[in-house]
Amino acid sequence: MISPKFVLLLVAFSAASPAWAQPAAIPPAKNPPKSWIDPDTGHRVIRVTDEPGSASLYFNVNGFTPDGKEMIYTTADTISVIELATLTTRPVVQERVRLVEVGRKTPTIYYLKNGAAAGSSTLYGTNIDTGETRKIADLPPRGGISAINADETLGAGARIVSEQQSAYGPTGRAGARGTNAGGALETPSNKYTMMAARLAQRLPMELYTVDLRTGVTKVILQSTDWLNHLQFSPADPTRLLYCHEGPWEVVDRIWTIRTDGSENTLVHRRTMGMEATGHEFWSHDGRTIYYDLHRPWGTVIDLASYNVGTGERTWFNLPLSEWSIHYNATRDNTLFCGDGSDNPPAWWASAVNKWIFLFRPERINDATADERIYGPGARALTPPEKDLVHPGVLHAERLVNLAKHDYRLEPNPIFSPDNKLIFFRSNMLGPTYVFAVEVAKAAP
Repeated sequence: MISPKFVLLLVAFSAASPAWAQPAAIPPAKNPPKSWIDPDTGHRVIRVTDEPGSASLYFNVNGFTPDGKEMIYTTADTISVIELATLTTRPVVQERVRLVEVGRKTPTIYYLKNGAAAGSSTLYGTNIDTGETRKIADLPPRGGISAINADETLGAGARIVSEQQSAYGPTGRAGARGTNAGGALETPSNKYTMMAARLAQRLPMELYTVDLRTGVTKVILQSTDWLNHLQFSPADPTRLLYCHEGPWEVVDRIWTIRTDGSENTLVHRRTMGMEATGHEFWSHDGRTIYYDLHRPWGTVIDLASYNVGTGERTWFNLPLSEWSIHYNATRDNTLFCGDGSDNPPAWWASAVNKWIFLFRPERINDATADERIYGPGARALTPPEKDLVHPGVLHAERLVNLAKHDYRLEPNPIFSPDNKLIFFRSNMLGPTYVFAVEVAKAAP
């Protein structure tokens, strides 16, 4: 029998949830500090935004301009921008809309507005520098856009084809990948039950692209599986990462497909009971897909990687006490970060991982392993087999103590383009704000 605690902890997928899923109110600080050095870690923490209810983006959503100088965030009524050199802020889109992401070729914020008819929406784009706004396309009924490709020629979305309601709202999505301006940010307590019920409905869905120049839509995949979590490669405009959504231990989750509908490919196939994968994301260069891997759930935990060009796999192991809901990587893949959790993903564990973590990866090759086992100078007698998974470990450093953070709001850490800061959202001071922590320790 699965324990109730296990059910509630099993999956934390999305950044947004229904408005009724608000956590208990946390009394706001009268004069919230702008910065401090965390006494438990020695790292400087900066409160970047001043608006209560402001939030950074979901961990796999691109919020940075192509030149790496600015990052967007949301408030209840705006999409605003942070100048990274000065951490000054200004609003750009001053109305309640549903964010998609920032373009990788031009400094354009892509977002959705609700249409006049129920379940209808329209895609818009606003240039961050000039403020120029253009209507791009009216979307199919119950459809949205979740990702913009690398050269900003296509958007991608998924929709339920029938008018039958899903257990997770009319679109059947687990929540916007970007933060919904004006929407709830918190995860509902009965999320696992909702997701299992939605998966069991087997509603007909389609995956489609929208031409950002002409507004023409093209269906590239039809399925009764739950299609979600769309992410274009940051480098290849024709490769789309998506998932078969549902509780992680019951789906072969992670897939890629070309924008013409070809090469529909499963990235990781489960081989044991309760094996689970999730929260996949691209490396900045588009060569690697990273994802959370459990073999089985909550037992052996790895940050796994898959090279889409060579098929090479590396699994970086980490202990249960350092498991995070979300991970992220620097642009050169030399560092990773995680946002911890309020409870570990196993009912038998008692550790609480309420930290922002920095991880330094170490890949274990045959020579390194031989020297550690047999002593200095030992070397592997034969080269490693080509198709084997490469082992590795993550060495953790704690950056921010989140003991006062309510994890119904997931922090979703994101590295700055220069690797010097990690942005995250938190309610540790009461209201939600955008924070940043310095990767380097503060000077004495």
